[in-house]
Amino acid sequence: MTLIEAKNLYFKLENEISKIIVGKTETIKLLSVGLLADGHVLLEGVPGVAKTLIAKAFAKGLGLDFKRIQLTPDMLPADITGTFIFNAKDQEFVFREGPIFGNVVLADEINRAIPKTQSALLEAMQEKQVTVEGVTRLLPAPFIVIATQNPVEMQGTYPLPEAQLDRFMLRLIVEVPEKSDEIEIVNRASAATDLSTVQPVVSAKEVRSARDQIRESVTISHEVMDYVVSLVGATRLDEEKVLLGGSPRASVHLLAASRALAAINGKSYVTPDDVKSLIFHVLNHRIILSPEYVLRSAKSLRPYNYDAVSNVLSTAISATEPPR
Repeated sequence: MTLIEAKNLYFKLENEISKIIVGKTETIKLLSVGLLADGHVLLEGVPGVAKTLIAKAFAKGLGLDFKRIQLTPDMLPADITGTFIFNAKDQEFVFREGPIFGNVVLADEINRAIPKTQSALLEAMQEKQVTVEGVTRLLPAPFIVIATQNPVEMQGTYPLPEAQLDRFMLRLIVEVPEKSDEIEIVNRASAATDLSTVQPVVSAKEVRSARDQIRESVTISHEVMDYVVSLVGATRLDEEKVLLGGSPRASVHLLAASRALAAINGKSYVTPDDVKSLIFHVLNHRIILSPEYVLRSAKSLRPYNYDAVSNVLSTAISATEPPR
């Protein structure tokens, strides 16, 4: 598969998903980046902005094995990973797979699960495997977790810990649509347009081939690699604003995502502009701001202050000289 075909893979997905999703071209593109970079994606937004619908349409367009987990406070880890059950006929315990055993796993409202249940996703997301009763089972390939959460609900939610957030390559903020887009959404709802209009256009083999081709053919110069590490390192320097900056895993994820974005744009090399266009999506969930800075810069009482994080990242970009 050539890089031109990798670019076409994205366009096929975008054209198919746009049959039902309005005004979210950038979100679909970034989901494709996460898929091709072998990362996981967290969709965050207020209720009713189609987070779940975007994830389901994306999975259906891929034509891969799709599993949905509707997370609630009473769920246990075994409800996700699976467990051993006793087979009375054969008089033995057999393993019944949980919903984590899929190519595309939608963890809907992930912050409604208790921390013990959230932790069931850690091994799967990092190592692409599940260990139950001392037995390790590999997950199918490709494997991607697309999780959703609300930033405004407080009652009955359990914020994801830093270690869990760091497993996500991208956190995408799904905004309320523009008026013209909302009119189109209402029109499509009136016409009963639903997921049945989305057809599978990409196979698992195509995804695996595209990933391999990106790793082999998209180059990153030493200068750009140094730029990425310097950018992420700059988020750790402002102790007045930042308690915790980007980790080395953030640098790895930013490089991988930049490679995938370059391929989608039909390029065989990564530029500083690719890196800068992705830095907010890769780092916005990894930076922990100091409480004093949040109080000074907050425009509202929202639990997540996107503007303050953007200011920190803008400062890091300004302080880091891109390669020529």
